[in-house]
This record gives sequence, structure tokens and C-alpha cells, in this order.
Amino acid sequence: MADLSSLKDLGTVSEAAAPAHVRKVDSLGRSYATGKRKNAVARVWVKPGSGKIIVNGKEFAEYFARPVLQMILRQPIVAAARDGQFDIIATVAGGGLSGQAGAVRHGLSKALTYFEPGLRSVLKKGGFLTRDSRVVERKKYGKAKARRSFQFSKR
Repeated sequence: MADLSSLKDLGTVSEAAAPAHVRKVDSLGRSYATGKRKNAVARVWVKPGSGKIIVNGKEFAEYFARPVLQMILRQPIVAAARDGQFDIIATVAGGGLSGQAGAVRHGLSKALTYFEPGLRSVLKKGGFLTRDSRVVERKKYGKAKARRSFQFSKR
């Protein structure tokens, strides 16, 4: 660059820095994403289909028996208005059922954005793409739990 007039040829920085969300699909027409919540990790595959949801080889209603967990898992599909359009296969490990449902929801949201990048704004607004980073606090020495002290007695 010899002078300031050559700067206009470089273009603006915001155009180059804007991330382009590209469709990520494998050779079988599926998109894959990993979701995490507490200590649970879910691997989720999304492909066009009739709306079947399978978690660890079982129907999702059988695996997540509580209606609240089923609702949590279906939130991204309902928010994206894609109910009954995708077959979802998930394997989940670690943590309890609540964490696993949250992990599948997170993975499903990410996989949907990889399959259909146009859904990203809807899912982002709903807060489904944000990883909930809260985990259990570790136990400290000299304490009954993470913060709870042993019972105090003066005598």
C-alpha cells in the first residue's frame, strides 16, 4: 500500500469476517452433531423421514418416560415447525435422564442447523444452540458436600 487511496480496493472487513453457514450433510443424506448437558453427551443424526425419534435403540417416549423430558427433546423441532419431517437417531451416554434429554435437545438443534442453515435464527432465538455450561460443583475437603458444613455443636 503506497497511499490511502489503495485502501478502497481492499473492501470492507465486515464482509470477509461474516461467517457463512453451509449445509453439512454426509453421503447418506444425514447431518450429525454432538450435544452436551451436565455430564451427558449425545450424538445425533438427522435425516428426512416420517418423524421417528430413536434414542439408544428405543422409541424416545419409551426411553424418556416423563412427559417433561419428551417435551424438552421435541422443543427444537416444534420451534422450527418441522414436526414429522425428520427421522432422528440419537445415542446418549453419561449423566441422568434430565441431562441426557438436554444433551439430545442441544445436539438435535445443532444437527438441524447443519441440515437447514435457514433454521439457525429461529433456534438461536429460542436458546437451543447455547450449551448450558452449568455442572455440579466439586466437593471440598472439610465439608459434607460442595458447600454444606458438618453440624456445629458448641458442647
